Order: sequence, then structure tokens, then C-alpha cells
Amino acid sequence: MSFDWQYFIKTLVQLPAYIPVTLIMAIFAMFLAIVVGIIITFLQLSPVWLLKKFSQVYISFFRGMPTLVQLFLIYYGLPQLFPSLRGIPAIIAAIVGLGFKESSYLSEIFRAGFNSVDEGQIEAGKSLNISKMKLFWHIVLPQATLNALPATGNTFVSLLKETSLAFTLGLTELFGEGKMLAGESFKYFETYLAVGILYWILIIIYTWLQSLLEKELLKPYRRNSNESDRTKRSIS
Repeated sequence: MSFDWQYFIKTLVQLPAYIPVTLIMAIFAMFLAIVVGIIITFLQLSPVWLLKKFSQVYISFFRGMPTLVQLFLIYYGLPQLFPSLRGIPAIIAAIVGLGFKESSYLSEIFRAGFNSVDEGQIEAGKSLNISKMKLFWHIVLPQATLNALPATGNTFVSLLKETSLAFTLGLTELFGEGKMLAGESFKYFETYLAVGILYWILIIIYTWLQSLLEKELLKPYRRNSNESDRTKRSIS
């Protein structure tokens, strides 16, 4: 059986109309994951044993359960316990499910980012009577953000691909439309290849944008490094 180039190109042109739904899910779920992930990170770093234990159970629970099971629990299971949730839109259920799932990974990434900041810098700030809030905003947070950015970007890439599971809730997004087209035409290879290429293009674009952001965040450190080099040369 030969490859149908005409159908492949037609599908490749038709499917991008459903990319906005995929991006909306990914962006809002990522925003939710970042917010919840930061909260769980602070609970992890808390000296209070109960809060720290809660964060550990939260991370273990959401990392240990398959994403599809979590989506089904939210969309089909919660309305049984809370009747007011009946009729919840599938896209909301998908955003919440994916957001909480990825927050468990992000909390570990953020914790590692905070722990990667040199303790000596914090001690030096305290010796100069700089407030904890200023130390956090101007010393800890910028460096932790820069250190956590690559892994956070990888999490978004994974999240973008996991939005394909939303079709199981009856939501028509990029993969869901591809699945329907493949079922109608029986041209599975051409259709799923087109879907895969579109996901690949989205990830390439995001990776490029992330690299621009990393370069922008690195500018102050490069500037300080260049100034230090010039000072050393002038002294020598």
C-alpha cells in the first residue's frame, strides 16, 4: 500500500485549526502547575513537620498515579461525590488534572533550584543586614529561576504532549481530531504522521522561545562577568 501524499498534505493543512485548543490547555495547565508547584515547594522547605509530610504525600500521590486515571477521577469521579460538579466542561477537567499532575514534578524542580543557590551568598546578605524578603527576591529567586528553567521547560514539553489524553474526555483537540480523521479515512499512517509533525513543530517553536528567555535571564550575569574581567585586567 503506497503512501498517500495528497491526503497527508491535506491533513497537515487541516489539523492546525485545532492547535489553539491544545495550546490553551497546555498554557493554563502549566500556569496552574507553577502556582501549585511553588506552594508545594514552600511546604517542602517548611520547618513544620506536618506541612512537609503533606507535601511529600502530595508529590507521591500525583507522581504515582497515571495521568489518564487522574483525568477520569476528576471528570467522571468527582461529580459522583460532589453533584454540583456535574456538567463540568471537559477542557476545565483536563486543565485541572494536567496542572495538578505536573505540579508534583515542578515542586521537585523548584526545590532543587532553591537548594542550588550558594548558601554563602545568603549568609553574606544577612551579615549586611539585608532583609530576608530582599534576599529572596534579589538573590535567591533570580538564580533559582535560572537554574530551574531548563527542567521546567522539559516539563512543559511533556505537558504539551500529554494534552493528547484529553480526547478521552470527549474533547476535540489536535490528537482527538486526528484520531477521528484516521477512523474515517482508514489512512492511519498519514494522519498520525501529520499529527506527530505538528506536535514536533510546536515543541521546536517552544524550545526556541525558551532559549531566548534563557539568554535574556543570563544577560546580567554575563555583564557582571565581563566587568569583573575588565577589573582584573586593569589591576594586572
